[in-house]
Formats: sequence, structure tokens, C-alpha cells
Amino acid sequence: MLAGDYIRVTTDDPHLDRGRRLLEAHPELRELAGPMPASALWVVGLAALQCAVAIAVGNQPWWIWLPTAYIVGATIDHALWVLVHDCAHNLVLGSRAGNRLVALTANLPLVFPAAMSFCKYHLLHHRHLGDLDFDADLPGPVECRTIGDSSWAKAAWLASFAVVQGVIRPNRLKNVRLIDRWTIANALVQIAAVAAFVAWAGWQPLAYLIASTLFAVGFHPLGARWIQEHYIFEPGQETYSYYGPLNRVAFNVGYHNEHHDLVSIPWARLPLVRSTAPEFYDPLHAHRSWTRLLFAFLRDRRVTLFSRIVR
Repeated sequence: MLAGDYIRVTTDDPHLDRGRRLLEAHPELRELAGPMPASALWVVGLAALQCAVAIAVGNQPWWIWLPTAYIVGATIDHALWVLVHDCAHNLVLGSRAGNRLVALTANLPLVFPAAMSFCKYHLLHHRHLGDLDFDADLPGPVECRTIGDSSWAKAAWLASFAVVQGVIRPNRLKNVRLIDRWTIANALVQIAAVAAFVAWAGWQPLAYLIASTLFAVGFHPLGARWIQEHYIFEPGQETYSYYGPLNRVAFNVGYHNEHHDLVSIPWARLPLVRSTAPEFYDPLHAHRSWTRLLFAFLRDRRVTLFSRIVR
């Protein structure tokens, strides 16, 4: 790997071939595909729970609400983001519009209007894996050089990942139109929802919601999944799964190889992909601890934002 460049390849997305081989070897996996409406109930329940926690602790001293936001709030918000992810793939309800409405509901306690843009950019990530012009999951060259190999800079980058994903990356992808009717609807819904929440509960509970949102995708063991998914730790392997205990509070988002291989299978059935086809997944390198991965990423100067495959 070059210190100042990506790992450049000319090969195709490996998940296309492995997905075909999976279905040839295990055609019964097709039965796992399709929407799972129960996820909509999880969205409503978690969104309501997060608002209730905000009201319960938001007016307490900062040493109460801030740790609660890091431990409880970030966990709830991260789970909501995973359910937004399933909405992006139309894996909650049977219609695209229905999935978008569920995603808008999940976005409510997340404060910032981001669900619709996430859905758009995430689908492009699957269609153009490793393409700097369309894959928003890839850090751009300027972003990579700015952060470099410093542990402190990498920590600051992860802590500000909400800004990186929401502002810097979309601005880099000039070929992708950010604003459409769904992103406008997302913004209008969030403005109305946040205004109503502040009028009802006050500003301090809103501070709890904002902190929870930033922690959920930032400097947090759950935030390490951004490193887990596609940063290279094993030469020649582009995507990595996580099989640790936090999958239980993260709706199995760690099963990332399985998800990329068969994108039409919802979160609850992803472990069945691995257990049905262990010959495909047991040989692959996988992470067992997001916390250990987080500190390894920070300490190892050989792992930088350039540690990604670009095609």
C-alpha cells in the first residue's frame, strides 16, 4: 500500500460474483429476501423512546444528560440509522414511498434532516463501490491528506463524522444532485418536528438529542463500524463483517459482507446467510470487537483514510 494513495484495482465489485455463487450453491437463500414490516414498529418505538429519554434527562445537569447521550442516546440513534438503512433498500414495507415515510419517522429524533440523502448516497455506494465519483463512503483525496496518519487527527475526523458525511462528501460528488423532493420534504418535516419539540420540551432536551446524534456516528464504539466495513486490514479483501455482541443493539449491521452480497435480505435474516453458507464467510477476515478496532485504527499509523480500495 502506498502511504499517499489508495489501493487501486481494476477488478469488478467482488460482491456481484459472490452473490451469484451464493445463490447457485444455496438457492434457499432467496426465501430470506423481501421486506420486514416489523421494522416499522421498531422505528416508532425507538423514536418515541429517544424523545422520552430526552425529556427525562434533558433538564438535568450536563454530567447526567451528556453521559446518558453517549451511552443510551447514541445506541438508540445508531439503531435508528440502521433501520433507515433498511428503508433505503426497501426492506421495511412493500413500497418505496412507504419505506421513505418510515425513514422520515426514524429521522425525527436525529434532529438533522439526513435520512433521504443517506438513502440516495447509500444506494450509489452499492452500485459504484470504490468509485470516487459516486461512492460517498469513500474519503476524498483532500480529506485523506488532511487527516494523514496522526492518531489525534483520526480521532477528530471520527468525532466530526456527521459533518464529514453530511457536508464534505456530498459537496465532493459533483455528479450527484443533492436536492430533490424527498430531501426537501425531509428538511420541512424536521424543521416542523424540532420546532414542536422545543416548544413542548425546551432547548435542553434538544441538546441531548443533538449530542446523541453526533455520538452515534462519531467517536464511539458504534462509530467504529465506519472503519470496520471497508478499511483494508487483510490484503485483497475489500469488505469486512463484524460478529461481536453489539450486533444485538445495532440490528445486525455488522454483517456487512452478507449485506453487500445479498442486498435484498433484511437485518433480522442476515445471520442466516452466514450460517447457511459458512464456506463463503468463514475464510474471510472479520472483526470481533468494535472497541478494539477503534483503538487499533487510532494507534496504527499504517492505517489511514487512504486504506481503501478504489477502482
